Amino acid sequence: MNNQKPAMLLYDGKCDICREWVDYWQQLTGDKVNYRPYQEATGDYPDIAVEDLDAAIHLIESDGTIYKGARATYSLYRDIHPQSILLLFYRFLPGFAFFSELFYQFFSTHRGVLAFFTHLFWGRNFEPPRYQIITWLFLRLLGLTYLVAFISFAVQASALIGGDGVLPVEYYLNAVKEQLGTDAYARLPTLFWFSHVDGFIKFVCIAGIVLSLSLITGFLLRTCLVMLYVLYLSLVHGGQVFMSFQWDFLLLECGFLAIFLPWGSTIIVWLYRWLVFRFMFLGGVVKIVSGDKSWDSLTALSYHFETQPLATPLSWYVHHLPESVLMAGTGMTLIIELLVPFLIFTPRRFRHIAAWCFLIIETCILLTGNYNFFNLLTIFMILFLFDDAAIKHLMPYRILAMISDRKYPTVGMVASSCALLMAITSIYMGSTQIKWVMSRHKDSQFSAVYRVLDPFGIVNSYGPFAVMTRVRNEIVIEGSADESTWQEYQFKYKPGNLEKCPTWVAPHQPRIDWQMWFAALNKPEHERWLFNLLIRLLQHSEPVTAIFKYNPFPDDPPASVRARFYEYTFTSAEERKKTGQCWNRSLVGEYYPPISIKKSFESIN
Repeated sequence: MNNQKPAMLLYDGKCDICREWVDYWQQLTGDKVNYRPYQEATGDYPDIAVEDLDAAIHLIESDGTIYKGARATYSLYRDIHPQSILLLFYRFLPGFAFFSELFYQFFSTHRGVLAFFTHLFWGRNFEPPRYQIITWLFLRLLGLTYLVAFISFAVQASALIGGDGVLPVEYYLNAVKEQLGTDAYARLPTLFWFSHVDGFIKFVCIAGIVLSLSLITGFLLRTCLVMLYVLYLSLVHGGQVFMSFQWDFLLLECGFLAIFLPWGSTIIVWLYRWLVFRFMFLGGVVKIVSGDKSWDSLTALSYHFETQPLATPLSWYVHHLPESVLMAGTGMTLIIELLVPFLIFTPRRFRHIAAWCFLIIETCILLTGNYNFFNLLTIFMILFLFDDAAIKHLMPYRILAMISDRKYPTVGMVASSCALLMAITSIYMGSTQIKWVMSRHKDSQFSAVYRVLDPFGIVNSYGPFAVMTRVRNEIVIEGSADESTWQEYQFKYKPGNLEKCPTWVAPHQPRIDWQMWFAALNKPEHERWLFNLLIRLLQHSEPVTAIFKYNPFPDDPPASVRARFYEYTFTSAEERKKTGQCWNRSLVGEYYPPISIKKSFESIN
C-alpha cells in the first residue's frame, strides 16, 4: 500500500485564469496532487516569499522538493501521456527550459493575455481531453464500414475472382507462387493460400459480415478487430486489380490502428490524427506536383463532375454552376488540403476548425460523387480531431451511461511499447512518403522498409484526384450472333444507355463498373482483365453476366463481342428539358475489335 503524501500545488486564489487552469489540472492529476491558494497556506510554508508565490505557482513534492513556474507545470504532467514529454524536453532539450520560463514569466505578469489565449485556443470551462466516447463511437462506425465493404464485395465476388470470374484468384496465386517461390506467402499475405474455391471466398465474405456486426455491437471487440483486418487484407490481395483502390488501403490502415484502440492509449488517437494529416495534405501535394494545369488555373472542378468515375444525381447540376463558383471551389479545395491540415497539431479550437473544414469538403464530395465508403470512412477518422467534451452533448444519455461503465484496461508496458513502435514507424514512413511525393525521389533506405511493410497495408501513400480527367471516354461492350447486328450490354451503374441518368450507388462499389472507367484511360493491351471479361461473355459465365443490368443474350452466348469507344458529355439544361437525358455521346472509334470464342478461348487467364 502506498502511503506517500501527495504533492501540493500553491497558486494565486484571487486570479480567475489561475483557478481555471487549476480546475483543469485537478481533473488530470486526481488525488496525486493537492491544490491550495497560497493566501491560505503562507503560514505553512514560511521559507517561500509571498512575492514569489504571487508571481508563480509552486509545486511542493512529497519529499520536500520545490519547483516553480514552468518547471512546476511540466512536473504536473510527468505521469500523463502525451503531455509528459514536456518535462523531458524541459530537462534535456537545450533552450527549452529557458524559453519556457521566459514565456511563463511573460504570461504571469500579463494574465489578461493568458486568459485571452486560453479561451481562444481551448474555450471557456475547458477540460482535459478524453477519448472514451470518441473511441466507442469510432469502433462502431468502423464496424459499419467493414460491414458495407464486405457486403459490397460479397455480391460480386464470384464475378470478380471466382472460378468462372474475370480474374480467378486460383490462377493468380499459382502465378505468384511460380514467380516468387516461398517468398510469395510473405509478399502476398492472404487466407486464399489455404483455399481458393468459390465456397471459401464466400466464407471469407460472410465471416467478415458476421464479425462486422459483432464489432458494431461491441461483442468480442479485440478478436473482431484482428480478424476483420486479416480478412480484408486477404480480400485486398486476392482481389487483385479490383481491390487496388486508395480506400481499400485506407480501411486496412484504419483497421490495423483500431486493433490498439481498446488499450486506451492516447498515442493511437494521435496516430489517427497523423493519418488524417497525411491523407489530406498528400491530397493537396499531389495536385501541385502533378503538373496538371487545371489545378494551377483553378479549372479542375469545371471537368471533375462530368468526368469522374460514377456521378450522382447532383453532379449534373453542380457541373452547370457558374464558372466563378467552380473556380472558387477549386481554390478552397487546395487551401483545405494544403494549409488547413497543419491546424491538426494546434490547440483544441483551431483543431476543431480543421475538422469542420474537412467534414464540409468530404460531405460535398460524398454528395457529388459515388466513392463507396471512402468519404464516410474519412469522416469517421475526423472524429479523432474532436474529444469527448465536444460530442458528448450529441449522444443519448443511456449510451453515455453505458460508455462510462465500460473500463479500458490500464495501458501496460507491452501495449505502450507497441503503440510507441507504431508511432515511430508511421511517422517515419508517412514523413518519408510526403518527402518523396514532394521531391519525387525515394531513397533506398525507405524502399527497404517499405518492401517489408507494404504487403500489410499498415502505412500507405494517398493522393486522390492528382490529375484531372478532362474528357469522359466510355467503353461500350457489344455482342453479336452474326457479326452484322450488334447489341449493347448495359451496366447497372456506369453511363451507357442515354436514357439512364446518374444514380446513387455509394456506399456500394460496383468494381467492374469502376474498372471500366480506368480502362478507358489506358490502351487495351494494358487492361488484361477486360479481355478476360469479354471471353467470359463469350463463355456465357453466369456470375459475370449477372453484373449487367441488361444482357442482350440471356439464353445463349453471342458468337462475337467487341468494345467501342464513345465520348460522353453532360447535356445542357435545354437538352435535358427537351429529352430528359443527362448524357450525350459520340462515337470515337474501336477499343477492342470483334473476337469470338473460336479464336480466343486459349487466351483466357
